[in-house]
Amino acid sequence: MITHFEPTNISYIGLILTLFMGGLIFFLPRRFAVLPVFIITCWMTLGQRIEIETLNFHMLRIILLFGWARTIFRGELFSIKLNIIDKIMILYVIWAVLAYTLLRGTGAAFINRLGFAYNTVGAYFFFRAVIRDFDDIVRAIKILSIVIIPLALGMLLEQATRVNIFSAFGGVPLFSEVREGRFRAQGPFEHAILAGTFGATLIPLFVSLWFSKENRKYAVIGVLTATLITIAAASSGPIVTLIVIAGALCMWPFRKHIRTIEWGILFGVIGLYLYMKAPVWYVVSRISELTGGGGWHRSYLIDQAIKYFSEWWLLGTTYTAHWMPTALAIDPDKADITNQFIGEGVQGGLLQMILFIIIIVLCFRGIGKVIKLSEDQPLSTKIVPWSMGVALFGHVSAFFSVSYFDQIFVSFYLLLAMISTISYDIEQTKRF
Repeated sequence: MITHFEPTNISYIGLILTLFMGGLIFFLPRRFAVLPVFIITCWMTLGQRIEIETLNFHMLRIILLFGWARTIFRGELFSIKLNIIDKIMILYVIWAVLAYTLLRGTGAAFINRLGFAYNTVGAYFFFRAVIRDFDDIVRAIKILSIVIIPLALGMLLEQATRVNIFSAFGGVPLFSEVREGRFRAQGPFEHAILAGTFGATLIPLFVSLWFSKENRKYAVIGVLTATLITIAAASSGPIVTLIVIAGALCMWPFRKHIRTIEWGILFGVIGLYLYMKAPVWYVVSRISELTGGGGWHRSYLIDQAIKYFSEWWLLGTTYTAHWMPTALAIDPDKADITNQFIGEGVQGGLLQMILFIIIIVLCFRGIGKVIKLSEDQPLSTKIVPWSMGVALFGHVSAFFSVSYFDQIFVSFYLLLAMISTISYDIEQTKRF
């Protein structure tokens, strides 16, 4: 029996928008079904939520519920033929729930991981159900280029005035954080770094649209607005991610020599290891001396994760405060884990970290297959999988400076789902 039902900080505007988007997701053609999810992700904070007992349904979760209802009702969900990426994703989620719950041994822990599973499975397999081929991928990117326009405008206003208009929905502060005299715009995201990373990792997808004449207007709009989002966040992490992405995009002419380049990078890392007095991951600290940010913190965190490996490798750990000089103000038992890979280990042990890495490796491998089989296609076609690989590379780069904890998971799982879809098509039909 439900004894507690409390609408928490849910406004009429938020509720009406969500219900309207829920109706759209049900009745729109499949090729446009991603639109409502994109709108809620980019325009709504996670502060708009409904609580039932200990269950927390923010508006993004509600819209994903509408999405799943649609895919089940229309039979779209059952059209998915599971591939290796899908299967590892399911295994990853199962282990994440199991490890977290076993370590803590409480019902609250189980509920917490159910929320994680809901977000992961809900977003990833919704996108897998409605994005089925190359045309669907291009269309989704075009839709996203338009949806982020209000987000970019809102963050530009915030960067100029320090007032976050998205705070009207709750969950984010009215006034943005100030660092070194600059306002760090965060929009509806829970941190400016995540907002900036969201923008930076979308740029390569928009760049790919430039090589098709009919899509160039979307490319210009998307690249411009995503770049403005990245700059408005005023955070070094997203800027470094953007630089990494720009470098990766420039490697397109050398795509046939990518294996040689990979070996070169490996030997370069080994060379740095031999040359540097500090461990090689302190390169991040050196870079932050030029770009600003907490590079030393991120390098030292890797040191500590290795030092305390015995504490977290099996099922994760509930106490990391002794890893760093200071603990989190909101939780004195925890350090600030600004690394997605280490965060996976802390949450679910070494196996969870490995499964997460395997998913990424499989996606890169799938992209490699697509690129090889698309060599005889027009540039406007074969550049798209390359841009997806660059976007994934951008996420991986960002993972060394931040862990994802808000709606940015939507863009990440969208990318994984698109890669999974296009890789599966290649594997089954042997054609692009």
